[in-house]
Amino acid sequence: MSSNPDSVLPVAAWRRRFGEWLNRRIPAARSVTLDQKRIFILPSRVGVFFLVCLLVMLLTAINYQNNMSYALTFLLTTLFIVGILHTYANLSGLTLQAVRARPAYPGQLTEFELRLDRGGRRPRFGLRLGWPGGDERVVSLVDSDSEEVKLHCPVGERGWFHPGRLLVESTYPLGLLRCWTWVDLDLRALVYPRPLASAELPGSAADQPRGSAVPVAGIDDFYGFRNYRQGDSLRHVHWKGHAKGQSLQSKQYAAYADSSLWLDWAAFPGAASERRLSHLCYWALEFERRHRDYGLRLPGVTVEPGSGERHLERVLTALALHPAGRVS
Repeated sequence: MSSNPDSVLPVAAWRRRFGEWLNRRIPAARSVTLDQKRIFILPSRVGVFFLVCLLVMLLTAINYQNNMSYALTFLLTTLFIVGILHTYANLSGLTLQAVRARPAYPGQLTEFELRLDRGGRRPRFGLRLGWPGGDERVVSLVDSDSEEVKLHCPVGERGWFHPGRLLVESTYPLGLLRCWTWVDLDLRALVYPRPLASAELPGSAADQPRGSAVPVAGIDDFYGFRNYRQGDSLRHVHWKGHAKGQSLQSKQYAAYADSSLWLDWAAFPGAASERRLSHLCYWALEFERRHRDYGLRLPGVTVEPGSGERHLERVLTALALHPAGRVS
């Protein structure tokens, strides 16, 4: 049986409007302190069952005019009302602060680090935190004023990954009420391209010793002679040898091969944009493993040769944020 599209549209529209309302009520911020404006509270499933039981007890007490039934019903109702105050107080005043998000590769779990501050001397019990699709943590702040929490969430494709709003909830102390909030801590994780192995980079001087001369166009030093070709500069023609009756030859100069390697966008002609970035990502990791100096050339972006963790981070960041979809 096919679903009715008319019934699906209102649900999507309702979710969109609710998201817009939530963005206005709880805007994104690196640090959020929970107050009455940011906290929602309703009976839990157990709480709904408890209220139904209270209603049945009240009807029974009215029907039989039993004072003990009245007393028990009102006592449990008072307990429920007091539970509302304690459940709300368990979240009220709590401060959540974004610390950092670790980069990852597509298909991996990234780590988001948060800091919880209980905001006073009141202990906090049974705080449940988690992102949609990620893992959950239950934290209690009793002996310490603050605690760092690490949460993991699967990332998507290359670029910036935003996990969405963080769910913070509690059913302390009785489990009859659920107090929760959705906060946007403005945390984003960088997703690098997926490393993809390829053949040795063409045009690199990886196999040449440091400072060795290779027969490529250059003006560093004289390299030898070769037969004259049409279009060669007349300044490079070996006129003295020609005057002695030798065949017409041109002087050949060499450039010195640099020990630094270049990861070049043009090194993979014909490959799709994302595939090129994946190859370049693989070779950046490989050259870093070999402790080689390497640079990066992308359309509009150049990273000078270097090595080390910070250099690798700059290269991978440039690959992750490059608008490859607009480059042919």
